Amino acid sequence: MKLSEYAAHDGVGLSELVRKGEVTGDELAACANAAIDAVNDRLNVMAQRLDQPLAGEADGPFAGVPFLVKDIVLHLAGVPHRMGTRLLAAGQYVPEQNSELFARFRKAGLITVGVTTTPEFGFNATTESLLYGPTRNPWDVTRSPGGSSGGSAAAVAAGVVPMAHANDGGGSIRIPAASCGVVGLKPTRGRTPIGPDYMLPLMGMGIEFAVTRSVRDAALLLDCVEGPEIGAMFDIPRPAERYAAVVSQPTRKLKLALAAHLPGLPEPDPHVAEAVRATARLLEGEGHVVVEAAPTFDREAWRRATYVAWMGFLASGAFGLADMLGVAPSADNLEAATLACAEAGAKLTAMDYELAFVQMNAVNRALGQFMAGYDALLMPCLRHAPVEIGFLDQNAPLSAEGWFNHLFDTVPYTGLFNMTGQPAISVPAGWHAGLPLAVQIVAPMGDEATLLQLARDLEAARPWAQVRPPVCVA
Repeated sequence: MKLSEYAAHDGVGLSELVRKGEVTGDELAACANAAIDAVNDRLNVMAQRLDQPLAGEADGPFAGVPFLVKDIVLHLAGVPHRMGTRLLAAGQYVPEQNSELFARFRKAGLITVGVTTTPEFGFNATTESLLYGPTRNPWDVTRSPGGSSGGSAAAVAAGVVPMAHANDGGGSIRIPAASCGVVGLKPTRGRTPIGPDYMLPLMGMGIEFAVTRSVRDAALLLDCVEGPEIGAMFDIPRPAERYAAVVSQPTRKLKLALAAHLPGLPEPDPHVAEAVRATARLLEGEGHVVVEAAPTFDREAWRRATYVAWMGFLASGAFGLADMLGVAPSADNLEAATLACAEAGAKLTAMDYELAFVQMNAVNRALGQFMAGYDALLMPCLRHAPVEIGFLDQNAPLSAEGWFNHLFDTVPYTGLFNMTGQPAISVPAGWHAGLPLAVQIVAPMGDEATLLQLARDLEAARPWAQVRPPVCVA
């Protein structure tokens, strides 16, 4: 198969070719490796290539479709796990068991050919670790593909694979998807497994899933991986219908809230706000009711609770890992922002954590009450165009508070829904000056179906997959 033909298909399309006998999984894996060869020198999306692809089950719905996994949280038995940190540069941490999510990816039939880049411990909205160097945006290599799933999103946008694993503790699925012009669904908290090696990362704000080129891929993949996990802290109701079936059905008439800007947060650039409004007009033209409305909540409580969650995560992660390895954490093995934030996290008290949960509860109640009045909320995903490489420098001379505020103010619109646990999706909304624009859509708890239907409708109106970035495999 030629790379031009390979890159023209989404995951569902490739799996159909496999089922018809027109191509084999081995041939598709070879295409994926050739695609990596074609673009990785310019984009730097790969943390590790696997000498031998990890095959999925032959009867899975995505049988034979190439896949990449992100270098954090998701464990592959026998494959070194580095999390973007120089602490693990030698590959000395090798998981002994697969994550449950990876087991489900394999059951779906996906063939894993490699591991994608991430910033150190996933704590950035760009992907520029000292371990791997900067990952670049296929739409403009002077800019970032976002983070922390930047390697995965850039690989999907450039046609390396039709979908790739990603995770989201503050926007890390949606920010890179928006930056690269692909689909980024953050499911409801508890929808996808995160164990057995993790339970509630980031006080429950961390969610696992993927970035995809098409909406139907996101729907079918969610069907493959959603569901209860043995030993998980909590469970949520299963969907009434399979998501792949839902996206083949007409969208019912919805009541949509439009918030081109959330009061109290940094304003988006005018072309970003207009892209959100244009999306609202498009959906209004399809018969939906659109009401300009924004949720009200304690923004300082949200910021403070998020700070506690991330500082604690970095303290336990970075310092715990250093202790396990028997090394002293320092600027020689940790990036400056990580070290400063881990030190701040180590000083937090039990009272700080209890107060953070109180603050989270207040924010969640306010957002839940707001969303009870609407079927979905339309709002920006990013404030502005993808930032230039180096704009979010984890080695700049900033305090923990200084770094956190810089990061928070650069990407202020996504982390709220990690705290609430509500599902949210980033979908392309056009281009400005050659760079992707995106809209974020949020739904009440458990309603990924509405998000996927709206995203499907927008995809039909704006067929983004037909527009290729300058750096593409073919």
